[in-house]
Amino acid sequence: MLLRETLQAVLAAPSAGEVANHEVTRLFQPAWKAEAASHALVLTGVRRCGKSTLQGQIRRRLKDASVTINLEDTRLYGLGPGDFATIMSILDADHPRAAIYLDEVQEVPEWQRLVRALLDSGRRVCLTGSNASLLGREMGSKLTGRHLSHEVYPFSFCEFVEFTGQKPGEASLEEYLRRGGFASALRVGPEHGAVLLRELLRDLVHRDIVTRHSLRTARPLMTLALHLLAHPGQPLSLQALSKGLGLPSVAQTGRMVEYLQDAWLMLALPRFSASFKQRVTSPPKYYAVDTGMAAANSPNPTPDLGRKLENAVLLALRRMGAEPTFAAAPHEWECDFVTADLAIQCCARLTPENRLRELRGLRQAFSLPGSTKTRGRELLVITLDQEDALTEEGHEIRVIPAWKWLD
Repeated sequence: MLLRETLQAVLAAPSAGEVANHEVTRLFQPAWKAEAASHALVLTGVRRCGKSTLQGQIRRRLKDASVTINLEDTRLYGLGPGDFATIMSILDADHPRAAIYLDEVQEVPEWQRLVRALLDSGRRVCLTGSNASLLGREMGSKLTGRHLSHEVYPFSFCEFVEFTGQKPGEASLEEYLRRGGFASALRVGPEHGAVLLRELLRDLVHRDIVTRHSLRTARPLMTLALHLLAHPGQPLSLQALSKGLGLPSVAQTGRMVEYLQDAWLMLALPRFSASFKQRVTSPPKYYAVDTGMAAANSPNPTPDLGRKLENAVLLALRRMGAEPTFAAAPHEWECDFVTADLAIQCCARLTPENRLRELRGLRQAFSLPGSTKTRGRELLVITLDQEDALTEEGHEIRVIPAWKWLD
């Protein structure tokens, strides 16, 4: 247990009040009102993606008395359930009406008990965390129906151009696909930024996976992570991954893929199907949480802009709150993304050679079940810099530059 004086000093520390230099106001902010005291707001996402920054922006927007507790503060090393009563006592005495902002809660065992006590006392609580499975499992055990989740990602294209002072266009889009949206990597030149992203990957693998799950070695996990980062948007079965990468077993490969998703390094895109069995048994596609992270850690010297564009579109759909899937009939057609109101194909450039394949996938996805539009989904081809309006077998198809659609 920690000394009361130590906890008092941490809780009395002033929260950052001013906007940091060159801070971008995050565009995708949760609808959380000052009076929403009954539900904790949970900000989840990969490390260094801006959760703490967004948390600070929410606090400044609400303009109320608050206490921010960084649970990675070295003074709080060893904090546990035995300290929660002391924390509540200090808060009641020194900060009776303050909202509580907790940063990186997965660092504290049984943190959900503290959040529940704060909510029961009538306080508003906002917390951040970097482990999807851990947060979901622990919130489900103690905070069922008492939390609102909001996914946070590295910068979107709009945020990227604001941060870098560029204008939206093909050139800035290609730079975004290459450098990604981690602010720390964008503050330095491209070469140093790539070094930072490689160091970030190693840090994430060791801190959020190897240490947390007590793995004996990081080598198989890093091999798998590098492979998935280098091949975004490709359906890969666990059997194929295990055999192709020489991993010990299919079961171990499955666990490692889950670890990478829990740490928000990789995002899985399920296959569209009206059959639940097909949805859960069909191999998903995997995408990187950031195109810059993928580019910096890929051994491929000639990056595939089409794949990176596809990755950026998937991230944009997730930021919008959509639940995309991909649709395909083996050896016949494929549609990159299907949502309730959109069917999207991504390609660097629509050409006579790929036009038939790309448009066939859109036509097939147009009338798949689950559309919210009475006439079927809107059909889009997203490219680097082409713009057109096509009609194909009675279907209207819009071709739009990614820098306009992402903007």
